[in-house]
Amino acid sequence: MTKENLYAPAEVSRWQSLALGIGAIATIACLIGGYFDREQALRSWLLGFIFWGGISIGSLGILLLQYLTGGAWGVVIRRIVEAGSRTLWFVAILFIPIIVGITTLYPWANAVNDEIVQHRSIYLNPTSFGLRAILYFALWFVMAYLLNKWSAQQDATDNPEDAAKFLGKATAFSGPTMVIFALVVTFAAIDWVMTLDKHWYSTIWGLLYLIGWALSAFAFIIALMANLIDKEPFNRILGKKHFHDIGKLMLALVMVWTYFNLSQYLIIYSGNLPEETPWYLARMTGGWQYVGLLLLFFHFAFPFLLLLSRDIKRNTKWLSWIAIFILLMRLVDMYFHIGPQPFANGGHGYNGFHPSWLDFVAPIAVGGLWLWWFFGELKARPLLPPKDPFVENAIRHGQLH
Repeated sequence: MTKENLYAPAEVSRWQSLALGIGAIATIACLIGGYFDREQALRSWLLGFIFWGGISIGSLGILLLQYLTGGAWGVVIRRIVEAGSRTLWFVAILFIPIIVGITTLYPWANAVNDEIVQHRSIYLNPTSFGLRAILYFALWFVMAYLLNKWSAQQDATDNPEDAAKFLGKATAFSGPTMVIFALVVTFAAIDWVMTLDKHWYSTIWGLLYLIGWALSAFAFIIALMANLIDKEPFNRILGKKHFHDIGKLMLALVMVWTYFNLSQYLIIYSGNLPEETPWYLARMTGGWQYVGLLLLFFHFAFPFLLLLSRDIKRNTKWLSWIAIFILLMRLVDMYFHIGPQPFANGGHGYNGFHPSWLDFVAPIAVGGLWLWWFFGELKARPLLPPKDPFVENAIRHGQLH
């Protein structure tokens, strides 16, 4: 199989231009909104960053997972998740407004008279927050760079033994690296989202984001593949079995996400400790309780029941709409985490459910810019690794019934 006929179709370039235009306009709107309400603009930008940056981070996790476990599903999506992992450089740039606005966004950065925050001051201070963010991105960069490097070297070789050697390097690297990846995601999720409430903590928080970001990435992959399946080269590569396999993985992640959320709620409910319950009490009043019910029914029950069907997982159109719906619910879930928080400069207590227009515009801004960069990376390499030893088997697997 040659790589010349495996590059992305012309539609991807049009999508890239459209994404840049929409992202640029929405970013200008965010800048105008930030001039009038800096805190709200930063909070909304964080929402967009956590959602879209989570797809990049989730793509890197899936890349490690598919090298570690093998499977035909991993071969056909590898170039998509590689492109997603290469956007981490750009995600780091999108993180700059959060670093600049740290004293506005995070209450602990201004809590000079708070004994609990002072007790955690070695960890919770702007300098260590910034240094840890640099460390997180540096580790992700190294992981993504090495995996993409070996993949590119595999493309360049004409020796099947060398191709197998590069695959072996990536596989051996992915085992221990997966453990490091999970730890880095845990600390990043704690730093960037959990510390928005300066007193609250959850020991299961990192797992929620590890699963949630993987689910976002799988949903994004399905939505993208479904829009490319009738175009070269995917129209002769992808089959129903590929979508069926990824649909099963998405179903599993939906169930695990629900399990972790229910576990967190039951532990905090049964413990009834004053430092833990305010987080949920804030989300059971002021209109936020309806957002919680929305997540229960449409982040879990609705996709769970649909994805149980074998026929739906093999129906590209149906599965793509479910994936898009799950992506929307992932954004709502992030808003449920980020929205009802005590404001850094706004007095006591939590805010009620009063969405700002920036909560809609900022994710569009971040998403437009992120998609522009992603589509550029997707065009840079063939959509299938032509020299992978298992590529022919992966294509045949998709045609099975």
